[in-house]
Amino acid sequence: MEVVCLNSEPVFDEGDDYSEGDDTMVEHDDETGDTPSKKEPPPPTVGLEFDSFDEAYDFYNIYAKEQGFGIRVSNSWFRSKRKERYRAKLSCSSAGFKKKSEANHPRPETRTGCPAMVVIRLVDSKRWRIVEVELQHNHPVSPQTKRFYKSHKKMILAAKKSQQKVPVTEVHTIKLYRTAVVDAGCNGYSNVDESESRNPVDHSKHLELKEGDAHAVYNYFCRMKLTNPNFFYLMDLDDEGHLRNVFWADARSRAAYGYFCDTVAIDTTSLANKYEIPLISFVGVNHHGQSVLLGCGFLGHESVECFVWIFRAWLTCMLGCPPQVIITDQWKPLQSAVSQVFPRARHCYCLWYIMQRVPEKLGGLKGYEAIKRQLNRAVYDSLKIAEFETSWGNMIKQHGLGDNKWLQTLYEDRQRWVPVYLKDTFFAGMLPIQENECLNAFFEGYVHKHTSFKEFVDKYDLALHRKHLKEAMADQESRNSSFELKTRCSFELQLSKVYTKEILKKFQAEVEGMYSCFNTRQVSVNGPIITYIVKERVEVEGSEKEVRYYEVLYETTQVDIRCICSLFNFKGYLCRHALNVLNYNGVEEIPSRYILPRWSKDFKCRHSLDHGSNDIDVDNPVNWYNHLYKRAIQVVEEGVQSQEHYKVALQELEELLNKFSLINDDLV
Repeated sequence: MEVVCLNSEPVFDEGDDYSEGDDTMVEHDDETGDTPSKKEPPPPTVGLEFDSFDEAYDFYNIYAKEQGFGIRVSNSWFRSKRKERYRAKLSCSSAGFKKKSEANHPRPETRTGCPAMVVIRLVDSKRWRIVEVELQHNHPVSPQTKRFYKSHKKMILAAKKSQQKVPVTEVHTIKLYRTAVVDAGCNGYSNVDESESRNPVDHSKHLELKEGDAHAVYNYFCRMKLTNPNFFYLMDLDDEGHLRNVFWADARSRAAYGYFCDTVAIDTTSLANKYEIPLISFVGVNHHGQSVLLGCGFLGHESVECFVWIFRAWLTCMLGCPPQVIITDQWKPLQSAVSQVFPRARHCYCLWYIMQRVPEKLGGLKGYEAIKRQLNRAVYDSLKIAEFETSWGNMIKQHGLGDNKWLQTLYEDRQRWVPVYLKDTFFAGMLPIQENECLNAFFEGYVHKHTSFKEFVDKYDLALHRKHLKEAMADQESRNSSFELKTRCSFELQLSKVYTKEILKKFQAEVEGMYSCFNTRQVSVNGPIITYIVKERVEVEGSEKEVRYYEVLYETTQVDIRCICSLFNFKGYLCRHALNVLNYNGVEEIPSRYILPRWSKDFKCRHSLDHGSNDIDVDNPVNWYNHLYKRAIQVVEEGVQSQEHYKVALQELEELLNKFSLINDDLV
């Protein structure tokens, strides 16, 4: 695993000094030692860090040379006791104005009061960070100039002296890995079976970036790393140095995964629809049933190798904790990559993605409408595996579809996408199981077919801000609103005190649905287990209704209940059929095992208390952030309970920030 530096230009030897104050331009025609750069170095950006003052100076000097201006150290700040520099201002050599000379023939004025500069500061007593940047000059600059400024001359002399290139390293170093496959914290490198990929691995494939895209992404990452300490990102280079894959996750996404890591959907809509940006998103669902972003990236090539890289980058970001269930599109490279990186997770295909392709795949067939009806009935209405097998077989035979390759593939993979095969898996509502359910991509409305990388980076923060605002408003509404009860059922009253507003609305639909059920009757007894049949009158096509029979098992000693529709596993709350049987047996409260904490109003606060600091690694900044974030959530949850709580929380937080300021002043 090789980390590749971002910049590679000649730099000063350690013994070189820097002129502070009256640098002047020096004519120099000999360009020996001045090795032209193939790629223009990235511009100075707030948040870039360096291992030393020298590195920071060299970085700005290289940039200045490419642009066509010189630099000097115009100001330095030192700690009085130790004579140690902790802050400096590197300016364009045309900054400021010289003092008026009393000489008879003074040199002509070369300074223009140019504002271009960077300010760098020592952080953590070991790294130099760019904290201010001004790129605009008030005078012409040209990289084609044949003269060299004093700062450039020193760089050339140093290059002659060393006869080798020393890389300038940006330290929040975007870790650019030369793959094979990144396996951070897993099992070493992986051997990829290329025959399983839809496209054979082509190492020449990489991200197709347009002008301005690379700088936009790079600058965004630098800015986020400065303002968001728990921001995580990785970049992957192919063997020719081209950018192939990118992954990132902000602090909120990482914290959200700590709460909602049970089921994760990997959204590859942009890849399937051939969007300009090959976006891949990791999405979960929060306690309101809203989608929540858990990380995303750009995929340079639709191969097993690239999927494996980005999955391992995500797993590394989430501290090596895999989800229990992963939902993806039906795609062989995805299947191979998931099996390699998440071997213990239940991998399922998204039913909605598959059913959306029915018109495309089957629309040209004779009798299409009848085929579609039979397919929907087999998929959505089958309560037992035997029912599905019979319905599917009848559809294939009746319409002569035995040679249809797409349907053959679907049937072979049926255990990954047909609901009747997935009843033992918890999906937290992320798998649509009814014909009228739809699924929206996380960035829907923000990304279209021709959105560029640069545009997406601009829209990314806006999308996340609106999603976070929506969650905050739902939190507020769930805590402070009194919910309207739709029935007099004790189950509804019980959960109205526990669930968030959106989840309660979904549960209320099941409570109201109890009245469409009738004739609950006992059909068999096996020790403590009683089997019931619940009849329900349901709507089918148009306004027609039919009666369906639902088998419910009820265990009397533990008050355990299972319905053949398995809504509890699919959605996370009991179905109307199970509620009818509980009511039939005189049970007035839903057993606690069927009230999932992940849907509760105070889930984040309770989750933080349940996962304390006993296992915190005191040497790991990532763990510091995660633990402090969860504790801070508790403060926020309590602070919004009343105006008095709010005032106390705000006062204490302000005092805490003042203490941090005092600590920083002492360090300086």
